[in-house]
Amino acid sequence: MPEPGRHASTVIAVDGPSGSGKSSVSRGVAQRLGLRYLDTGAMYRAMTVWMLDHQISVDDASEVARTAMVPRIDAGSDPSAPTITLDGVDVSGAIREPRVTAAVSAVSSVPEVRARLLRLQRAALGGGGIVVEGRDIGSVVCPEATLKIFLTASPEARAARRSLELSGAGHVEAIETTTLADLERRDAIDSTRESSPLTQTADAFVVDATYLSLEETINAVVELANSRVPGGQP
Repeated sequence: MPEPGRHASTVIAVDGPSGSGKSSVSRGVAQRLGLRYLDTGAMYRAMTVWMLDHQISVDDASEVARTAMVPRIDAGSDPSAPTITLDGVDVSGAIREPRVTAAVSAVSSVPEVRARLLRLQRAALGGGGIVVEGRDIGSVVCPEATLKIFLTASPEARAARRSLELSGAGHVEAIETTTLADLERRDAIDSTRESSPLTQTADAFVVDATYLSLEETINAVVELANSRVPGGQP
């Protein structure tokens, strides 16, 4: 059970590559500790939905930059039912469409997009009491976070997990092969982009979830979080 007030000012930054389980783990940790939750990746996906819906070429960085201030993006912070709206419309389903997955890295690499969403993300931090997940949380969004986690897993494990999400039940070889190629492509883009690349900070705790269940991974992060709070148990 969460301890009321104990983590009131805690900020847990969870970074890691696509498919590592950041969303499920971060939501689970937030629920266990009674914290708010922010999925920064959903914000970039919402921005991508807007670009695609308005026929903006995601490969035209100057046009993406020019329009980055236009869409209104709001992310809910309830870990049991996180929401993401675009100009007041729920886009929680649309942000997971294949067309968005294929385009989000290009949109995310535009400095003006990152600057716009960085302001929104820092505003959402407030006084703390939140788990924030993404790719540059510990390095850029909140370098002073109470706890920094770099959540990773092997490319094959990440592809298998994503395949299960896409197929609904069981492994589908064609999906898994495509997903692995897509994850490797996104890893390369996210790690080498000039603006806020995916990086493991020196003070981050690495959690390798390749052979861990979701519950085991959540437990590991919760134990680390409790050990960082005065009076907590390691």
